[in-house]
Amino acid sequence: MIDWEETDVGLRVFDGGDSVVPVRGPDIRTEPAGSGVPRPVDAALDCTTTELRFPAPLVAVTAIDGDDRYEIGPGTDPVDLPHGTYVIDVDAEIRAFVEAEGPARIHVEDSEGVVSFPTARELTLGFRSRKTASVGRVTVPDTPAGLADALTHASAALSTTGPERSAPWLRGRPPALELGTERHVPDEVADATPHTGIELVAPDSFEALFPLAPLAYYLGADTRVADRDNAVLRAPGVDTTIGLGAMPTLQREAAATLRKSVFLDSLVRTAASPGRDLAEAGLLDMLDLDPAALTAATPAERFARYADVPDAAIERRLPDWPLATYVDPAPENVEALPYLLDDLALIYAPETSELDGGELIERSLDDFYRSMNTDEVASVDVAKPHLRHGRMHGWLADDTPIDVFKTSRAAYRNRNDGSTEGPTLSVTVVSNDDEMDAEVSTVIDTYESRSASLPIDLTVRNHLTTAKLARLLETPTDFVHFIGHCEHGGLRCPDGTLDTESLRTCKTRSFFLNACGSYYEGEGLVHKGATAGVMTLSGVLNDHAVTVGSTFARLLTGGFCVERATRLARRRIMMGKDYAVVGDGTHTMVGGDRPPSLVRVEAVDGQYLVTVDRYSPRRPGDTYRPPVGDGAAYLCGNESEFVLDDEELTTFLADADLPVIHDGDLYWSDELDAIHSA
Repeated sequence: MIDWEETDVGLRVFDGGDSVVPVRGPDIRTEPAGSGVPRPVDAALDCTTTELRFPAPLVAVTAIDGDDRYEIGPGTDPVDLPHGTYVIDVDAEIRAFVEAEGPARIHVEDSEGVVSFPTARELTLGFRSRKTASVGRVTVPDTPAGLADALTHASAALSTTGPERSAPWLRGRPPALELGTERHVPDEVADATPHTGIELVAPDSFEALFPLAPLAYYLGADTRVADRDNAVLRAPGVDTTIGLGAMPTLQREAAATLRKSVFLDSLVRTAASPGRDLAEAGLLDMLDLDPAALTAATPAERFARYADVPDAAIERRLPDWPLATYVDPAPENVEALPYLLDDLALIYAPETSELDGGELIERSLDDFYRSMNTDEVASVDVAKPHLRHGRMHGWLADDTPIDVFKTSRAAYRNRNDGSTEGPTLSVTVVSNDDEMDAEVSTVIDTYESRSASLPIDLTVRNHLTTAKLARLLETPTDFVHFIGHCEHGGLRCPDGTLDTESLRTCKTRSFFLNACGSYYEGEGLVHKGATAGVMTLSGVLNDHAVTVGSTFARLLTGGFCVERATRLARRRIMMGKDYAVVGDGTHTMVGGDRPPSLVRVEAVDGQYLVTVDRYSPRRPGDTYRPPVGDGAAYLCGNESEFVLDDEELTTFLADADLPVIHDGDLYWSDELDAIHSA
């Protein structure tokens, strides 16, 4: 649902989730829309203004009566539109559309898309959320054949079966899935299920179907099982077959085929959009792929053409895949599949081994823990996961592995609960130990500094009793940052301990339990209703807790998801693996689906090699434009590199608000002196 409110400087638009978009218009006047814009939108309004400013550096303009199309981004010249009617597409966290009459000027200034008119102009604004709701609920028998039937209908959530399906906003969350005694596919799901001419024949097992699920969903494959060991993809109408092998090879082949399909679709999609200068676009000519012909082709014809592309020809150009999830292929985990397919996560069977010597030594460091009595701290036995391709890793299985977020079916159910919907982010810092005052002060400063640019409602609570802490956690809140101690009985309070499993419910969407040995309390919060959070696996050093807590706060409010913020924050301490994430680690508190960049700076021969890296765990196929360079776009998951001199680096970092890795250490872009002297 899209809603908006007027502010002193324009509008604030929000979608009931994590995305909030401020639209600045110094003299804007609004009224209900008399008619909508000629684009699919969730909400629209009419307004009068001389200027609109959007927090998005990419704007596309299409003439309604004609073929003129323009794309304006960083480094491109302003575009002056003559008389005529135009639709202006703004690539913000919430997609914005403006229907307006020319003349008008479009340009990008300070990472903002600016639409200006010589005099006050009546126009229509439309907004479309990038978030997608599930389409219906499918019930199938508790068998592999039933799951295959459900996977066939998963693609009902695709807005298109053309190359544009590689755009994340055109892929929806598949129908909710449950196992039952009778098959039920709602008419709206059956009617929306595409007929692509592509078939997937799988071994008759849950073990094979789970890793095949993302591929079946993306290709819109008619999926069925057979008494066989090998899986096969085929398009009989174009006489094309791709063998995917048997388990465990099947996992690797299914992932490789999906990555190839999304990559080539992304190249074709962007090439078919006039003015979109993708850095990887030259590969189409090298592969002799005609984007116009492939856009016009049927899904089966395009599948056949992609099958002819040698894997070796694109292997080094494939973007890193953002998310891999390791799932126990048990029938009860079928419930989580629609969420994993919505993320287009690669799915693998879980495997673990014992920690190696170095990891065991790191886990055994226990001096100077901030807990006064380490015997009171709960610890967790951890395992080493066998990780496959992916930037981030989720774990939906037994064991507690390091280097992954431990998710659950409950976390996915809680993901779209929407209990804290609204334009303002509610953040509560809880200080339950006076010895932690330094950490409390640092964390509060971090949140307050972000409130200048974010609608944060910050509350600080001290010395909460068990009843008051329970009441806080049971009240809708976006984020709770707990600073204190944890014992075997739960989170320490002045009158005892709070076991989070004793809560009636948890309405806190996400949390940080900066307390020694708080893992099980974090699991309890997710079980009771939270989406994701961070806690510790054992005791941690006091100064480490301060460093990780304050760094995490800045990264989370900077738009990073819970898992990535945790991984970056723990780089700053020696014992970083003592911090772990439970629940859906892809959850973001702010920023929605437009992730921030991470920058690496390396001194090379008197200059600096700057590497920009951006990806979102929920958006494979997306593109980004680096805040430096010639304005070319890159596929998310592919890094972009630039060589800058000292003055250019200083200017770039001064204009940015980004985390920077230099000589292995994590800084913020405003720490210029530290970066130059490191």
